[in-house]
Amino acid sequence: MELSCKCEYAVLALLSLVDHYPQGEPLRIRQIAAQQHIPDRYLEQLLAILRRSGLVCSQRGARGGYLLAREPWKITLLEIINCIEGRDPQSNALPQTGLTTEKAVVQELWQEADQAASKILKNCTLQDLCDRRDAKKQIDLMYYI
Repeated sequence: MELSCKCEYAVLALLSLVDHYPQGEPLRIRQIAAQQHIPDRYLEQLLAILRRSGLVCSQRGARGGYLLAREPWKITLLEIINCIEGRDPQSNALPQTGLTTEKAVVQELWQEADQAASKILKNCTLQDLCDRRDAKKQIDLMYYI
């Protein structure tokens, strides 16, 4: 199980938006791309997907850009990944017809692993990720002092 580059970029872009959420100030694509080292054109496509799914909203004008559409503690990583990957959260069931015993056992185990990963991602929000990042930065800072 790997996090696709597409999902990683989406999460990184959203983390940039979380940092500006308390001020309510939108970020431009150029700013997010520079902060997170994401190609502008690719980021533009990802933000369009996130906007259509209601995770971010856009603001036009000279002071325009992108904002989180909801509070960071209400957006889960599972929601982000499902949005970007185009997966339906309800469609995790595997077809069980015509399988050998070995294939059925492997598929059952894979489904258990997928459910465990989904549970973790469902319980982790953007705010949790920011808190982890900030704690890690604090530890790294204290180490070098």
